[in-house]
This record gives sequence, C-alpha cells and structure tokens, in this order.
Amino acid sequence: MKRLLKLSSSVLSYLRPGKQSSLIAMAILVGVLSGGANMLFRSSLEWAKTLIFHGGSELLGIHKGGVYRLLVPLLPITGALLLIPLSYKFPGMVNGYGFPSFLEKVNIKDGIIKLKAIILKIIAPALTIGSGGSAGVEGPIAQIGGGLGSLTGQFFKVSGNRMKLLIAAGAAGGIAATFNAPIAGVMFATEIVLLGNFELTSFGVIVISSGIATVISRIYYGSNPAFIIPQYELEGFLETPLYLVMGFFIGPVAVLYTRFFYKVKEKFDAMDTSPYLKPVIGAFLVGTMGIVLPQVMGDGYEYIEEAIKGNLTFSIMFLLVFMKILATSITLGSGGAGGVFAPALFIGAMTGGAFGTLVNHFLPAYTSSPGAYAMVGIGSFLAAVTHAPLTGMFLLFEMTGNYKIIIPTMFATTIGTFVAHRMFRESIDTYELAKRGVNIHAGREVTLLSSIKVKDVMRRDFIPVRDRVNLKEFLELVINGGGGFYYPVVDSNGDMLGIISLQDMRKVLFEDYIKEVVTVGELATEEVLVLTPEDNLTTAMKHFALMDIEEIPVVAPDDRKKVVGMLRRGDVIAVYNREILRKHSA
Repeated sequence: MKRLLKLSSSVLSYLRPGKQSSLIAMAILVGVLSGGANMLFRSSLEWAKTLIFHGGSELLGIHKGGVYRLLVPLLPITGALLLIPLSYKFPGMVNGYGFPSFLEKVNIKDGIIKLKAIILKIIAPALTIGSGGSAGVEGPIAQIGGGLGSLTGQFFKVSGNRMKLLIAAGAAGGIAATFNAPIAGVMFATEIVLLGNFELTSFGVIVISSGIATVISRIYYGSNPAFIIPQYELEGFLETPLYLVMGFFIGPVAVLYTRFFYKVKEKFDAMDTSPYLKPVIGAFLVGTMGIVLPQVMGDGYEYIEEAIKGNLTFSIMFLLVFMKILATSITLGSGGAGGVFAPALFIGAMTGGAFGTLVNHFLPAYTSSPGAYAMVGIGSFLAAVTHAPLTGMFLLFEMTGNYKIIIPTMFATTIGTFVAHRMFRESIDTYELAKRGVNIHAGREVTLLSSIKVKDVMRRDFIPVRDRVNLKEFLELVINGGGGFYYPVVDSNGDMLGIISLQDMRKVLFEDYIKEVVTVGELATEEVLVLTPEDNLTTAMKHFALMDIEEIPVVAPDDRKKVVGMLRRGDVIAVYNREILRKHSA
C-alpha cells in the first residue's frame, strides 16, 4: 500500500503544472495575442491606406495624372500632420525607428512594455505607411508582439529571463503572422531579438508562439505565400558562382543603407526646427520624390513582385536602390513611424534584379531570368543589413514557397552578410546603441554596466575641502562624519585642484606639528582621473581598475574643474549585483 501511495505521488508530481508547463501555456497565449494583433495592425494599415492614400488621390485627382501629380506630397504630409497630436501627447514614443530601443529594453533593461506603447505602435506606423511614407510594418509588428509578451509576463508576475523570453516569443509570433512564415519568426526572435543567445527551453517557447500566431493568421488570411512568383530554376552548375559574386555587391549596399540611414537621422536631429514639424518636412521631401518615382512610397510590396516577375528594367531597378534608401532614411530619420524591414526587402529585390539583368545580358545561356536574382536579393540583403543570415534565408523560402532557391540564397546570404559585417560591425538595429556606448553584443552583464550612467549612481552629498585647510582640521572633518576616503580639494572659486585620500595621511598621521603646518593643497594629488555624469559604468570600472582606487570625482561635462559628485567602486558593484539578481530571478 505504501509503495502504491508513493508511486501515485510520483505520478501526480509529474502531472502537476510546473514552471515549464506554465511557460508553455503563456507561450500559447502570447501566440494567440500576437496573431490577433497582426490582424488588427494590418486592418489599421489598410484602413489608413484606403482613407489617406487612395481616398486622397481620388479627392485631389492625382489618379488622373498630369499636373495633378504635383499634389502627391500632400498625401504623406497628411499622415505626418496626424502624427503631431500623438507626438505631443506621448513624447519619445511615436516618432522614428524604435526597434533599437526595443532591443535595449529586452536585453538590458527590465522588459516592461506598457499597453499605450503597443497601441501607439499600431496607430503611428499605419498613419505613416498608409499615407505613403517609405517604411515597413515588420519592425512595429515585432514590437507589438513583443509588447504583448511583456504584458503577459506582467500579468503573471514573471521577471528576469522569463520576461525576456515571452517578449521574444511575441516578436516571433508577430513576424510569423505577418509573413505567414513560422520558421522565419523563430529565427528572427533568436537571431535578432535574443542576439543569438537561447537555450532549448526558450527555443521551444518561441516555436510554440510562432506556430500558434501563424495558425491564427492563416485562419483569417489563408496559407498562401507572401509573394506569388514564377518557379525559377538554376540553369546549371556554372550559374552557382554568380550568386556568390552577387553577395559581394549586396554587402556594400547593405552597409550604405545602414550608414546613410543614420547620417540622415543625425542631420534631422541637428535641425533647429520643432520636432513636431520635422516629420512634415520629411513627408514633403518623400512626396516630392514620389511625383516622379511613386515606387519609393509606402512599403513597395507590389513593386517587389514586379521585380521578381522580371517586369522592371535595369535602369529603373538601379535607380530605385538608391532612391528607396534615401526615401526610407528621410521618412524615419525625420520622425515618421515604421520599420526598415520592408524597405530592406525592396532594396534587396532591386539590387538583385539589377545584378541579374547584367549577368543575363552578358551570359544569357548560363543564367536564369533577372527575377530569380531579384528573389534571392530579398533574403540576402535583409540578412546583410540585419546581420541575421538564418532569418534572411528562411524568410525568403517561406515567403516564396520555392525550395529550389535555397542553394543560391545560401551562397548570396553568406557572402553578403560576411562582407557587410567586415565592412561595418554594427547592423541597422544595433548601430544606434553602439553610438551611445551600449555594446549589446558583449553579453547582458557587460552591457548592463554600459546602460547605466554615472549620474544614476554617484553621490551628490560629497564634502569638498579647501586647499588652505591644514591636515589637523581635515582629520577633524573626517572624524566628525565627513564620510568617504577620498575628498576633492578646491580653491576659493570651487575649482578642483586635486584629490586627497586618507591613504595620503598615513605618513603624517602621528606628527602633530606637521599636521598643523602642512595644508591639504600641498598633500593633494594633482593628476586626477575624472568621470562625467554621462559616462557609463563600464568606463567607470575601467578607471577604477587602471588607478586601483575606490572613489573617482565626477565633474561637469562643460567644466572639468567643477566637481558635481563622487563615484564609489563599492556603489557600482552593489548596483551591478542588484540588477543581475533582479534580472535572473524568475
């Protein structure tokens, strides 16, 4: 009887819901939510496009052509104007390409995403893209799905790695539902959102969410691939090296896209204009381009299909590569809302199509139609610009449903990503973080220190010591509760002349006469290593290690003689330990 009870207890322990069971249940919920959010987002986008772009074109007579085409800029300007109330009400949450901040929130910070952020990611990109702005829906839908994963985690009170995992699962579901591509959703979450760091358990959660979201999407939209394309085939073994060569062209174009994108953003950031008007200026510029080249407006999916079908000439595809880079950079750099995924697919299709037209012209007997190269260019360019080769390969395969393009895609994607990474270490998603000193590749612990500023940890209740104070008076100050072991020494104007530590006092500690004669200024160390409030804790720890000291003065950025605080090594370590413990607790 005892054995039977023991066996029953063991069986029940296996059947009892545990941490993994609850995580799988949450993954299913996140998949359902992200699949539903995809439908809501796409419906919002179609509504905005119908109302603003198509309705506006008909109202203004733009569809008639001729002189009416001069009114095209009014369409994206309308979308930009509609962003102003949102930007005013929710500053910092509406404008620009928000995916780098999303990566920082997931991999470094607490992963808490609020409902209003999700709603804004539905409305703002719909207005920008639906009015003709050059941007994509994929970055926003990944953030929407990730936000729903965060809300799920908050509801069930998870924290640490589990919160991060649910956000990645939501992002996977959003991408999978958007492209009808469950494997690509998984690869996107693991390569881009989780930066390639995942375990078997986390992989399973992401797979479940991605699969469920795809099922939800297929119930509503059907199971057709994103692009309906001809079934191309390789002409023979001699054609294979041409896809390797294409990778060498894809890589530099991807780097150009990344660098130019952020260069334009810097120009708009430096403009002495109201931030609410910058998207309007950008919309006007993109609309002006659209008068002559309507292909650069919106997400451009219909023109991607035209390139894949081989219906575009070399000159137009070559021109569209650079004009789409310019249009996307202006749209998002000026403050329009959206992502860079769809523009990357567009640029990749045009780059591949232009390359395919050239090789087909010179080697017609050994090459496929230019459309085959345009198709391969989609995946390889996306991989090169995001530094995520598996995402590019699987996305292209699932979007087209053509298995025969796998080998050419592998070659072009591998070479393109390698060349892009060698030319420029950061991807389009990590460059902005790297500029701020956040090395997101270094791992969570190292990156954690990079994400915290000195101003968040430094002590502002420090006591400066006048240079003319003698050592006896200084010791009395320390004994009476001065606090700390290091003290900045200042002159009558409050400018720092050096620093004195209790270690410096050892030589004269028992010499009463000397203590009354020698001043703090005479004993202070004049060559002082300093920090500014905007430095991060990684820089601080390097300074501590370099000088083997326990405190460092923090000075004003515009005046290195004005001490505004003191940073202690112990405080940095305490903050680090607290954050690591919080992030790893589940």
